[in-house]
Amino acid sequence: MRRREFVTALGTAVTWSFSARAQQPRRVGVLMAQSDSDTDSRTLLATFTQELARLGWIEGGNLRLFVRWTASDPDRTLTLAKGLVDLQLDVILAHTSPVTAALQRETRSIPLVFVVVADPVGQGFVASLSRPAGNITGFVFVESTMMAKWFELLTQIAPGVKRVAIMYNPDTAPAGGAFFLPKFQEAAGPLKTEAITVHVRSDAEIEAVITSIGKELGSGLAVMPDVFTLAHRAPILSLVARNNVPTVYWTKAFVTEGGLLSYGPDRVDLFRRSASYVDRILRGEKAAELPVQLPIKFEMAVNTVTAKALGLSIPESILLRADEVIE
Repeated sequence: MRRREFVTALGTAVTWSFSARAQQPRRVGVLMAQSDSDTDSRTLLATFTQELARLGWIEGGNLRLFVRWTASDPDRTLTLAKGLVDLQLDVILAHTSPVTAALQRETRSIPLVFVVVADPVGQGFVASLSRPAGNITGFVFVESTMMAKWFELLTQIAPGVKRVAIMYNPDTAPAGGAFFLPKFQEAAGPLKTEAITVHVRSDAEIEAVITSIGKELGSGLAVMPDVFTLAHRAPILSLVARNNVPTVYWTKAFVTEGGLLSYGPDRVDLFRRSASYVDRILRGEKAAELPVQLPIKFEMAVNTVTAKALGLSIPESILLRADEVIE
């Protein structure tokens, strides 16, 4: 082959190679902290994929999604995190702190976008909110200052409460629970309310704790943001109803299934916004250059049927401020 023909052929081959790679679907992983049978979590995932589609990333077209569900199992989380990293994906969406930590253990190169994480700096995911610095960025779910809001709402809807327990699993809660505890203690003082902490790691412990709280007159419960409490919301809701314990929750998923009251960031909005960071990374931006974002939409939900069952009268101020009133 003459030199000119060889160079032309080589140039054509390289051009074809680049063109073929450009047409290859981008590969995005998603590691969800709940079970694939959890309706609430499937709604969050659907929101994420719908927003990706709106941004031009169509599953089955220019996008391949690799979705895994941990079912809140620590061992399964580690196994699935390693499996996703081994696939050498373009970017991975990490749902919650335990999932983000598991993925961080496996890769410092694949971009990770976290969502529903409370304290990314304290947990070592990013160097700072404004300058993440590594391969991780994302969307903060809740700040510790919200403890005061939960306390305030609970004592407004149940003014007889003088003792509030905050319940969480120290193995899965942000910073083992320490992220919220100082603000929890601070919030109790001005409201002349005693604050206690209770740890739960199983349904049996949940039952023992809530039954004990129910025996103490003037007691209430605050359920901390925690992947464990969300996964175990069915027994929690059943037990607080059975023991007549006024309870405030961190997300609307509890209230739509029978809980009394919730206040917190809109998780659907956070999943929608997380798609924008995945989009920007797929288009060439670096996770290190994308600042961690704070929640901008909050929602309050109240269940009047549950309030009536507890013998509580919901203040007009709460009804007017609620984004959703379940009757």
